[in-house]
Amino acid sequence: MPKYRFEAIDPEGKEIKDIVDAATEEDAQATVRLMGYHLTKIALHKERKSKAARKGAAGKTFSLGFVKSKDLTAFTRQLSILQDAGLPILRSLNILKSQAQNGALRNSLIDTVYEIEGGSSLSEAFAKNSRTFNRLYVNMIKAGEAGGALETILQRLADFLERSEELKARIKSALMYPVFVVLAAVGILTFILLKIVPEFEKMFVEFDSELPAMTVFLVGASNAVVRFWYLLPLVPLSLWLLIKLTTSFAQGRFGWHLFLLKLPIFGQLVEKTTIARSTRTLGTLVTSGVPILEALHITKEASNNAVFERMFQKILEAIRDGDTIANPMKMYSRPPFHLGAMLYFAFFGVGVGALWYLTRLRARVMDDMVVNMVDVGEETGELDTMLYKVADTYDKEVEAVTNGLMAMLEPLLVMVLGGVVGFIVIALFMPLVKLITDLSG
Repeated sequence: MPKYRFEAIDPEGKEIKDIVDAATEEDAQATVRLMGYHLTKIALHKERKSKAARKGAAGKTFSLGFVKSKDLTAFTRQLSILQDAGLPILRSLNILKSQAQNGALRNSLIDTVYEIEGGSSLSEAFAKNSRTFNRLYVNMIKAGEAGGALETILQRLADFLERSEELKARIKSALMYPVFVVLAAVGILTFILLKIVPEFEKMFVEFDSELPAMTVFLVGASNAVVRFWYLLPLVPLSLWLLIKLTTSFAQGRFGWHLFLLKLPIFGQLVEKTTIARSTRTLGTLVTSGVPILEALHITKEASNNAVFERMFQKILEAIRDGDTIANPMKMYSRPPFHLGAMLYFAFFGVGVGALWYLTRLRARVMDDMVVNMVDVGEETGELDTMLYKVADTYDKEVEAVTNGLMAMLEPLLVMVLGGVVGFIVIALFMPLVKLITDLSG
């Protein structure tokens, strides 16, 4: 009896992958539904080929890297153009395979071509290269194949990836300047404390004069840096490892993401970026004809934020019970109190940080504008259009917040660095002025 491989979502919203025996595909679908699952994908199960057989896909090279989102975006746009020109899919993939510069992408395309030549569809071939093509990518291709509009879906997918890359590049370019300035300042100050201040200290010791409080503090800081210089890279590394360790657990990850969302100024940037990405993802999936439950499940994974994942999971459960998207979105966009987030604020901001978290506790991560737009979209049957409008609005808000952040950070960094340099100069030259005055007297 034939075997059918299926993917489904159980009543709790978890993804299920399994194989059933059935005479026909319709019987397999009925079996899955009787098991209480919401079916999202089903196909005839093909026995896996051996590794030796897979090596028949000649041309693969050894590659330890991964496919960059920039390379995947360029590939998607090129594939959409080739498909729009009417080329067969295999020929298009072979053309792009020969042009691919990224080794990991070339290997994935070689595997994809090999699977299609073996009888798999494009979405099935992409699904077997999940490290390169994620669920959003595969499901959109599957929807395009089912609706006979693969060219249109590829264009939408390319547009989606390009907008995501633009948003990511905008944020990276905005943060590059302050990060560079801070690293350069830390390097210069470390050099001053390690090399310059100790020479002045020898001079002060020779004259055996009483030093001002500022100079005593600076000399003490210099001695600490000289003795414990190895802690300078070790402290941020230990902090990073601590965050990685705590976020490896579900509760720790939720607390860290909630901490990021509630941060002053930077929290707005994280929140607006996540909303823009999530609404654009959901809008693209809905436009492409992906079932709403599967679209929400993919959007939840694509949000990359535990707070938004919780909200989308609650929306999933509400829709399964017959509700709309807007009602649970409004209800569950207000995150609950979380001890982990409180501890993060207490650790980084002491009492002031904990107080800030308590004042921002009841603020929702989805404001009324988003909820109302989604509600109107559901009422009018234009949900995808409204989601795109929300994404465009928040893209502009991300740009505005980024520009405002840069305008604020530049003078702030100049003031802080100027204050530190001024403190060092005054602390070093006050004793010298006193010595010169005493000698001249």
